Amino acid sequence: MKYIDLFNHLKAIENYTDDEIAIDENLVLRNFDFEVKSCSILPGGEDNKTDYEYPHGISEEYEPDIIQDMLNKTDAEITENLKFRYHVIMRKDQKKAKDIILFFHGFNEKYWSKYLPWAKYLAEKTGKGIVMFPIAFHMNRAPAVWSNAHEMYKISEQRKLRHPLVISSSLSNVAISTRLHNKPQRFIWSGLQTYYDVIQFVENIKAGNHPAIDADAGIDFFSYSIGTFLGEILMMSNKNGYFSDSRYATFCGGAVFNRLSPVSKFILDSEANVSLYSYVVEHLDSHMKNDPLLHKYLNVPYEEGVNFRCMLNYKTLTSYRDEKYRSMSHQFYAVTLAQDEVVPAYEVINTLKGSKRDVPIRVDILDFPYKYKHEDPFPSLTKIADEVDYQFRLTFDKISDFLK
Repeated sequence: MKYIDLFNHLKAIENYTDDEIAIDENLVLRNFDFEVKSCSILPGGEDNKTDYEYPHGISEEYEPDIIQDMLNKTDAEITENLKFRYHVIMRKDQKKAKDIILFFHGFNEKYWSKYLPWAKYLAEKTGKGIVMFPIAFHMNRAPAVWSNAHEMYKISEQRKLRHPLVISSSLSNVAISTRLHNKPQRFIWSGLQTYYDVIQFVENIKAGNHPAIDADAGIDFFSYSIGTFLGEILMMSNKNGYFSDSRYATFCGGAVFNRLSPVSKFILDSEANVSLYSYVVEHLDSHMKNDPLLHKYLNVPYEEGVNFRCMLNYKTLTSYRDEKYRSMSHQFYAVTLAQDEVVPAYEVINTLKGSKRDVPIRVDILDFPYKYKHEDPFPSLTKIADEVDYQFRLTFDKISDFLK
């Protein structure tokens, strides 16, 4: 089955309702429930009740009408983020997967559609179960209204009126752009929340409590785009040695945050990007001094917080970051795209190979012969279907070979 046909087939059968969906004669997609044990660090949670000041003197009346309505609920109150279902693609003949690959998606993603062919291919080629774990407030961990085209169009139009110089505001990115513009620290808290969710998931497996994953299962990683940020922090922190033997493959990801260019109608608008960059890169030290909780979680003994901080700014904890990658260099492999403007290949190299280019992590740079972009490396277009299919298989054969 060609990539375009596989994409359409999987998109048509995917759902969160059925416990098991047959993909073909060998593979199934199974759905499982996840309930977050603690959301105390999220804004509005037990540990994070501070009423943050709005950036740049923004007041409560800053965003009017429908925009303000969307912002009224605190993050800790968004139930979709705390109880959700996730997909596992695995062999039909296995009651429990003997090995798994944790699969992390990109920024501002609402649907798994484009990733389903990737996950199926990885499952086929490696024989491992593919756990498609959603980042906090993404995919089905976000309220459905954030994906409502009609409502988001209205918000985007109001946002353009409020910010006439905004670039790339769209119905696709207005929910996350409004939220991060309003409180950019959400990027940190939701990232750490997802980190703790994954650790909870892994510990549940190791306790023998997962119905479809063996307690002794090997755990590897595949990530795309900003999902790599999460995976890198998990690998760097290596809680309780859980990932000492893990392999990690990334596609179109791996650079530190301040070397990304996320302004896109599919990712973030320009106003949100400026606010986020100002908070997590330019003035993070000042915010840490003024926010005891932020200072606590981004410093020792919270190694995950230190690792999070070292991945925000290329010039922060550079030697520390280089040594972390050096120690894990045999575990990492990156595939980048020559024309990727969101996560440029040279910035992935700058990060993974270290400031002196002496970290021996393998980074391959590919360039497809058709028009592509970061957000859509394998367009499902009939006129280029054969070439896309060839490049898809070439790319994921490399990744699968590393993860076998």
